[in-house]
Amino acid sequence: MKPLVYSLIPARGGSKGVPGKNLRLLGGYPLIAYSIAASKLTTGIQRTIVSTDSQEIALIAKEYGAEVPFLRPAEYARDTSPDLEFVLHALNWMKKEERRVPDYFVHLRPTTPFRDPQVIVNAINMIVQHPEATSLRSAHPAAESPYKWFIREGGYFKSILSQSSNDEANKPRQCFPEVYIPDGYADVLKVAFIDKQQELLGERMLGFISPVCHEVDQPEDLDILEWQLKQKTMPVYEFLKQSFPQKGKNVG
Repeated sequence: MKPLVYSLIPARGGSKGVPGKNLRLLGGYPLIAYSIAASKLTTGIQRTIVSTDSQEIALIAKEYGAEVPFLRPAEYARDTSPDLEFVLHALNWMKKEERRVPDYFVHLRPTTPFRDPQVIVNAINMIVQHPEATSLRSAHPAAESPYKWFIREGGYFKSILSQSSNDEANKPRQCFPEVYIPDGYADVLKVAFIDKQQELLGERMLGFISPVCHEVDQPEDLDILEWQLKQKTMPVYEFLKQSFPQKGKNVG
């Protein structure tokens, strides 16, 4: 039997780094539309659900085909709110109102717009094939090893590793373990584990190696992504162009 899989797209109304981030236009479409499109294009995801505290974001999300069956309470939409809060809110709402929950949530952050849907399929398949796993997180290899980094104390640099000498940190990067940077490509969360343990990831977190993807953390990141749209065909962008009219001055 195929697992029941819903995507869960978090989109707060407030953002200090990039004001109005989730609705900022990219290639003529709001940023959140790309994660909705990625979910719609992913075989095996049965529902696309947006969790937001904003009526405006809710309306736009519905326009692009997502469900917004509830609004997230403000206390779960602060700058400091952990992901566990909005996931538990969605899960508890479904238990109460729908009396049915999925087997997995695919957590798709809107700040990672250019996903390949087949990569998301691969992530889902990976956790389904590992029933012992408590979750799956995507990450890509780090270009530079943090084992070589320094902290600064009293005006002096020292190895970031408290037990290592400075000479140890100066070794070639090939001498250190490969390190991966968590990204927002596709995290897959096991609902039964979350419901029972009230934890998000657990100790058996599968490591899924994802493609390097540019994320929106600063306003200038949108300029980089606009440039990338002109250099490469993006499945999510092609889907949006075929399905919805473009908006705004950056149409082109």
